[in-house]
Amino acid sequence: MAEEIKRLRGSEARKATGGSSELGEYGALLNGQWVKTGDAIEVRSPYNDALVAVVHRAGPKEIEQAIADATRAFQVTRKLPSWKKAEVLMKVSEGILARREDLARTIALEAGKPIRTARLEVDRAAYTFQVAAEESKRHYGEIVPLDWLPGTENRVAHIHRVPLGPIAGIAPFNFPLNLVAHKVAPAMAAGNPIVLRPASATPVSALKLGEIIQEAGWPDGGYSVVTSATKDAAPLIEDPRIKLLTFTGSPAVGWSLKGKAGMKRVTLELGGNAGVIVHDDADVKYAAERVAWGGFSYAGQSCISVQRVYASAKIYEDFVDDLIPRVKALVVGDPLDEKTDVGPVIDSGAADRVEEWLAEAKAGGAEVLAGGKREGNLVEPTVLASLKEDMNVSCQEVFGPLVGLFQYADVNQAIHSVGASDFGLQAGIFTNDTAIINKAFEEIEVGGLMVNDVSTFRIDHMPYGGVKQSGFGREGLRYAIEEMTELKLITYNNRE
Repeated sequence: MAEEIKRLRGSEARKATGGSSELGEYGALLNGQWVKTGDAIEVRSPYNDALVAVVHRAGPKEIEQAIADATRAFQVTRKLPSWKKAEVLMKVSEGILARREDLARTIALEAGKPIRTARLEVDRAAYTFQVAAEESKRHYGEIVPLDWLPGTENRVAHIHRVPLGPIAGIAPFNFPLNLVAHKVAPAMAAGNPIVLRPASATPVSALKLGEIIQEAGWPDGGYSVVTSATKDAAPLIEDPRIKLLTFTGSPAVGWSLKGKAGMKRVTLELGGNAGVIVHDDADVKYAAERVAWGGFSYAGQSCISVQRVYASAKIYEDFVDDLIPRVKALVVGDPLDEKTDVGPVIDSGAADRVEEWLAEAKAGGAEVLAGGKREGNLVEPTVLASLKEDMNVSCQEVFGPLVGLFQYADVNQAIHSVGASDFGLQAGIFTNDTAIINKAFEEIEVGGLMVNDVSTFRIDHMPYGGVKQSGFGREGLRYAIEEMTELKLITYNNRE
């Protein structure tokens, strides 16, 4: 990695001070138009600080326009027939795939995600819109007989799911295309307009998605993108014309937004501190392979990234002996290099946090089995042992390439330890013992338990979300559509 940094600080670092951007200049997307304001920010690569793009931020005037446009657009989107919504959503899916390499390169440049992983994100975003197209035709209502009491003969209720109204989506940096898709696609499928505020570090993917949605024929004002300062985004949270806020980000921010949202619905996908159990009947090599992927994919910057592994004492040494070579073999470096497995964390603040927490753990007696070094925003994939449960690397969300190992003699204690976290997004367990699986499912408070896989597993149509500090509400197309619609009842008195 030292050679990589030396090269970085040479010719490529000089490019970082240049005046031209690789991806160009973007305005806010408002009512189908690209609006350039007087407030532009530079989007820079977390790998080498090279200028990636220039993006114009929306101010109070543009935020107001986006909300007003969405309010007007709702009168159109709410009446769209299912076939039309499905047609547009499929065109978006196809448009994403048609621009696969361009979008992957955009993600690699602005987010620092390795190019191979970025391509997978593009594929997932296309799939997300494809499933939304299918689900746009499937959010049914129901018929309920009302003749349960004397005097209610011949009465029946029809229950419909109807669009909720304008939605505000606030998206994070770590999946700048697919987590945007998880807010936009179900909103469209439900017949709602959405105003999207992407992360300031990674707004370009959402803006390029806007180009694709426009080309697909979604009504103007039905998708707006407003990169903005935090203070200017307040109306997206507080304005009563917005009927639902969907937020993905840190717990501190998410819970504070909920308190400001008034009467609107709020869904929160917040942090994680994912634990994985490897029991003594597990396929140890497979478990090590999955942990090496689930702990270090995108430098651990996923809410369901493996952070804590509890391995049975009977197989602990074998597990470690298989895991460590896999971790040390991961290639750290340039996100655009096809060989790179682990790129940078998003910024120096994130790198500082990982470095500080690692130093704290080492001072408290933790043993570094792999990694442990940092150069710039590149942090080596790190495995720690001999940890205490109250260390930050154990009980908080690292959101970096760091995995801690624990031994256990009693699987019940391991189940308790995984569930003791303040977070509750997803967990994993490697075992074929159904009694242990059932106990883990009953006792670990999480939104999802992955059996014979790591916590990091997610397929985009499954319900996804957490409990405790990890938030509430669910993503996954069908489930997000339910959040973004409401039940409306009509009763019939069928008099003869």
